[in-house]
Amino acid sequence: MQSLRDKVAIVTGASRGIGKGCALELGQAGATVYVTGRSTSQGSDSSEGTVDRTAREITDAGGCGMAVACDHTDDSQVGELFERVGREQTRLDILVNSAFHDPGIAHSRPFWETPLSWYDDLLGAGTRGAYVATHFAAARMVDQGSGLIVNISSLGAAHYFENVAYGMGKAALDKLTRDAGRELRDRGVTLISIWPYMVRTEGVLDLVSKGVDLPLDGAESQRFVGRSVVALAMDPDVHQRTGKPFTSLELAQDYGFTDVDGSLPSGSVPPKRR
Repeated sequence: MQSLRDKVAIVTGASRGIGKGCALELGQAGATVYVTGRSTSQGSDSSEGTVDRTAREITDAGGCGMAVACDHTDDSQVGELFERVGREQTRLDILVNSAFHDPGIAHSRPFWETPLSWYDDLLGAGTRGAYVATHFAAARMVDQGSGLIVNISSLGAAHYFENVAYGMGKAALDKLTRDAGRELRDRGVTLISIWPYMVRTEGVLDLVSKGVDLPLDGAESQRFVGRSVVALAMDPDVHQRTGKPFTSLELAQDYGFTDVDGSLPSGSVPPKRR
């Protein structure tokens, strides 16, 4: 069902992982999706996915995929991305902030035994990148009086998860959702955080193949969060949710969708602290 055929979306960090899943679901719903990331078909880091490949899959699924090489730690590149969308489209309806750089936090050592650079890695493309993209998107959405911005956050925003810097970054991301959502509330723009649980991304599956013990029983597919985004984009009352975090499972239960295999994730997600 091409429910979002007239909508324009940007999904950051969409060459792989949750970002790719969101981009594919938006494409399947008929949206024009600008796919951003650093991995391109011409680049060296393309073994697990590229923006070009994701864009082709979106178009094959019935949408319109537009690949854009963009480093979300470079403000000038992000600005150029939004200028391009402004030139090529009459509007911007959806932004999904999924860009994230993982320096290797899974089962890491205590924070005092890890490089200080991890803080910059985890808060750079992820937290600061989301702020910068939201800054540019909000300016356009406020002018048109509508829009949906989704931050891909984590239970690490409220509970210990893997690494201190990771949790700090996600907590700041949810604070962005709360405070920017407050400023945008009267402008018709909705800002929401989504908390996935364990997701079968390329990176997670690679860790499992190397012997890392991760709880994949009941894990989400990488497209499950994308189904949340589509459901939110279709909801005429979505603005009532602005400024808040929601788990992907909560949204599935509220909107009545399932994962690609017809199931719902069964991982135990701790309660949120709103």
